[in-house]
Amino acid sequence: MRTALQRALGVMALLMGAAQFVGAVSGGQDPLRPLAHLGAGAVAPGAKPAFQPVGSEAELDAAIRAAGGRPVMLDFYADWCVSCKEMERFTFSHPDVASRLQKAVLLKADVTANSAEHRALLKRFKLFGPPGTLFFDAQGTELAKARVVGFQDARRFAQTLDTAGL
Repeated sequence: MRTALQRALGVMALLMGAAQFVGAVSGGQDPLRPLAHLGAGAVAPGAKPAFQPVGSEAELDAAIRAAGGRPVMLDFYADWCVSCKEMERFTFSHPDVASRLQKAVLLKADVTANSAEHRALLKRFKLFGPPGTLFFDAQGTELAKARVVGFQDARRFAQTLDTAGL
């Protein structure tokens, strides 16, 4: 015989699954808030910094050379990566973080498709997959102490930006 707690948890799981399903089939793109796009007058998140896409090692090297002595931040991202979406929504768009990121050239390696070029980029930096955020100085050298693997909230990421000199 099931307890009331087990039944309540089962109903909650069913409702959460239904919300995810409805959100997905109606065009929702945020797994953390699957129904947010359906609300009229929903509050938009903070402004997202503009990232330049890079899809290969050659594109990355060219973008770092073109940075003109500015520091560079490279974000490894994938559409299926929940932590990547959290970084995008809660960390990079946080006003304090976004203002500090204006000092850097922002690059994004979208490795969703997992192509050979994407795997080569991940291998070059010894990353298993996203999320990963790397920083490069004005000479294009990675600042290993500032490397981020996984999610960081805005407060912790601000400390990382201190380490990266941003």
